[in-house]
Amino acid sequence: MALLLPKTNFVLAIFLLLLMLSTSKGSLDVHYYHQTCPQAENIIFETVRKASINDPKIPARILRMFFHDCFIRGCDASVLLDSTPGNQAEKDGPPNISLASFYVIEDAKTKLEIACPGTVSCADIMAIAARDVVALSRGPYWNVLKGRKDGRVSKASETVNLPAPTFNVTQLIQSFAQRGLGLKDLVALSGGHSLGFSHCSSFEARVHNFSSVHDVDPTMNTEFAERLKKKCPKPNRDRNAGEFLDSTASTFDNNYYLQLMAGDGLFGSDQALLTDYRTRWIVESFAKDQGLFFREFTSSMVKLGNVGVLENGEVRLKCQAVN
Repeated sequence: MALLLPKTNFVLAIFLLLLMLSTSKGSLDVHYYHQTCPQAENIIFETVRKASINDPKIPARILRMFFHDCFIRGCDASVLLDSTPGNQAEKDGPPNISLASFYVIEDAKTKLEIACPGTVSCADIMAIAARDVVALSRGPYWNVLKGRKDGRVSKASETVNLPAPTFNVTQLIQSFAQRGLGLKDLVALSGGHSLGFSHCSSFEARVHNFSSVHDVDPTMNTEFAERLKKKCPKPNRDRNAGEFLDSTASTFDNNYYLQLMAGDGLFGSDQALLTDYRTRWIVESFAKDQGLFFREFTSSMVKLGNVGVLENGEVRLKCQAVN
């Protein structure tokens, strides 16, 4: 019996781990606030809608904020926490300095604290707001699973784990796999670049001294590269200079994939999706069928929203500080 005990313990440990994972996913529920705060989604939607009318940049910023939150410690709203004298938080890490419009989430939180005090987590507000900005931009709508709790830890040093715009497909696959996301999730979620704008610093290396052989990334459309060179000269004295992520940057659609097909992907990590055989067929499928892209995007957003869900965290009273 003694010889069998370690194996028994191992099997038991695996069983308990699987039980915990299934419990974690099962704890999220579309109707989580049905009894405790039935007006929660309407409050969040109206807050996001009004903010987006006043500032067309809001949808892209909220969607990016949600991605950057979930990719570090899971979807726990740690990206919303402010730095303190003893800790530099995620929002002050180099990849996150350009994140903006945190006030929209705070505004929704303030209204929810009046309607349903101490009930709706900041993590759930972000997940719902990310869905709403896509829908408001004429993209798909999906039911958001709710019940996340807010984390208490946020470290700027951990933002090095965010996928970079210079990543190749192998690096992207590894990064997404660490979050339990597969090949289709990678290509579908990259479609979030259908919305928004990027400053020159994220792509100028593709059009200036790209390599010892090529001044410009050879995977780029020549005319597109020349346009970017003019917008982002070297040296670049305009800190606000940049380019929209696709030509319909305020509408959520499949134009992002059509641009990849034309060699007009802004980031190296975008264009790499077309040049790598593992992802090219998915890009081609989404470019041909917007409905397919929408279905896969909603499925991947639900999966992303399950990453690192906390059950034992807290519901912050203010999103920028722990209770």
